[in-house]
Amino acid sequence: MSAAPNRLRRVVTDLAPGLAIVALGVLAATAISAVIPVSRLVVAVVIGTLLGNFGVATPTTRPGIAFAAKRLMRVGVVLLGLRLSISQVTDLGATTVSVIVFTVFATFFGTQALGRRMGLSRGFCLLVGTGFGICGLSAIAAVEDASGASEEEVATAIGLVTLFGTLAIFAVPYVGRIIGLTDVELGTWIGASVHDTAQVVAAASNGGAAVLTVAIAVKLTRILLLAPIVAGVNVQRSRSTPQSDTTTKRPPPIPLFVAGFIACVMIRTFGELDIEVLNAAKTVEGIMLAAAMVGLGAGVDIGRIRQLGPRPLLLGVASWIGIAAASLGAVMLTN
Repeated sequence: MSAAPNRLRRVVTDLAPGLAIVALGVLAATAISAVIPVSRLVVAVVIGTLLGNFGVATPTTRPGIAFAAKRLMRVGVVLLGLRLSISQVTDLGATTVSVIVFTVFATFFGTQALGRRMGLSRGFCLLVGTGFGICGLSAIAAVEDASGASEEEVATAIGLVTLFGTLAIFAVPYVGRIIGLTDVELGTWIGASVHDTAQVVAAASNGGAAVLTVAIAVKLTRILLLAPIVAGVNVQRSRSTPQSDTTTKRPPPIPLFVAGFIACVMIRTFGELDIEVLNAAKTVEGIMLAAAMVGLGAGVDIGRIRQLGPRPLLLGVASWIGIAAASLGAVMLTN
């Protein structure tokens, strides 16, 4: 009778030290982002990286930190679905949706093809292509298990998305105004090319309310494409695992948290949710994703990343330029 409570107590005891570190990291990231105009998720990754490389993340704290990086990330991704309804997608119009789909798939497949030609592993190329093409760090976490990438490769992909997503916050709005994009065009370009949702908000906020509204709708539509892409990745991995191989777990076609994301989109579309409920869900989502970023950052070992050489950075540069150029070209051709 007491086995289950004892097991639960051991789990809580194992996770508590790491989760306490993560909670402090989230509080620090929240405070810093309130003073400096930088995304809380970006700050959380930096804080996590400092914790992981300066001895704060010890073997005792690792279980809780890993729990935040994977489990809490998935809770955050599920709750992201409550931000998006099907009507938001249809309101964008077929032209804008076609820009989004073209940009996502061109970046996703183009980055992988280029990375493999550069001699980088399939798993790493998948992480970068998904992170740059869809929704940054959340997307990397969504395909991490299926990618088979090493910890160093995961950490490098996270670093690339953080670096170039942060640069995009400043570069994309500046270039958009120089070339004379309208508010709708600029919002579409920001939403289609900047990586993380928080980075999109930061970039679009500089352009005013009209730019921000369009950018968020476009970005959330990009996130909706996470479900079919993760499903496709898992189906491919499942097919590549021999039926006789009992040591490798065959992944489900759609991970449970992706199914949860889709369910939340349906709830937002067809359900009646009070604004208080949506605001509470958004707050919890933000905390979960920030906690996950601290956990992911703590797994970044800078010394081991250096051993991968300059090719990952070159792939990041190419992918960043590629998604910016592809989305801008599509925006200008369709308007």
